[in-house]
Amino acid sequence: MSFVIAFDLDPREGARISSLRVDGQELLVTDRRDGAMSWGCYPMVPFAGRLRRGAFRFAGRNYTMPVNLGRHAIHGTGFTRPWDVEPDGTLVLELGAPWPFGGSVRHRVHAVDADTVTATLEVHADQQSMPAQAGWHPWFLRPVSLMFKPGAMYRRDDDGIPDGTLLRPPPRAPWDDCFTEVEQPLELWWHPSPRLRLTSNCDYWVVFDHPNHAICVEPQTGPPDGFNLAPFVVEPGHPLVASFTLEVAPGSSPT
Repeated sequence: MSFVIAFDLDPREGARISSLRVDGQELLVTDRRDGAMSWGCYPMVPFAGRLRRGAFRFAGRNYTMPVNLGRHAIHGTGFTRPWDVEPDGTLVLELGAPWPFGGSVRHRVHAVDADTVTATLEVHADQQSMPAQAGWHPWFLRPVSLMFKPGAMYRRDDDGIPDGTLLRPPPRAPWDDCFTEVEQPLELWWHPSPRLRLTSNCDYWVVFDHPNHAICVEPQTGPPDGFNLAPFVVEPGHPLVASFTLEVAPGSSPT
C-alpha cells in the first residue's frame, strides 16, 4: 500500500507548515485558538526553545530579548511574523528588531517525492557575526506511539531550562525535555496508519508529550538556552543550515 503526503504553507503565520496530510488524514494540530505557539509546524529562529530571562552575552556585550513565556523568551522571533515569498516558493525573513544583529532566514519546504517532504532553514549573518540557532516546532496530533531512542537528556532546573548536565540513561516519559545522541529515524505511529519517519541533521531533539491531544517532536541545532549553554556563531557568508525530513512509510500501528 502506498501513501501520498501533502502539505500547506502559511507565510503570513510565521512561515509554518499549516497542514500535513497523508492520503487526506491530517497529522498536525490546525486549531489556532490557543495562539501562534500551539499549532502547525513552525520554524524557530534565530533561537530555539527557551532563552533564560531573555538574556545572553555575546562578544563581550549583554543583550536581552522580549519575554513571551513567563520570565523567559521562547522559540525565536519568526513564528509570529509574516515572511516574504520568493518566486521559487522559498520563504524569507529579514531579522530586524528586536533582534540586534540583523541577518536573514530562508525557509524552503518541498516534496521530494510522493511520500517525503523536506524542510531546510538557513540563518544568514549580514556584516557581523552573531549567535544563531534553528529548528522546527511541529504539533502532531496525538499518535498511538512514538519510537524514540535517545542516548542522553539534559537535566532541567527550577526554571524548566537545561542546566548543562546530561542524564544517562534518560528518565522515562512524560517529557518536556531536550535530548541528544538520538537514534534516527524517529517514528510516529497513528492507528491504523500511517507511520511517519523523522530525520534531521540537528543533534538535539525536544519532546513535549504532556497534552492529551498532541505531541511535539522538535529537531533543533542547539539545546534550549543554547546562547548561554552551547553557543553557535554564524559568520557572514557561512550560514547555519538545518534540515528536517518527514517520510511516510506504510504499516500498521505496533502491537
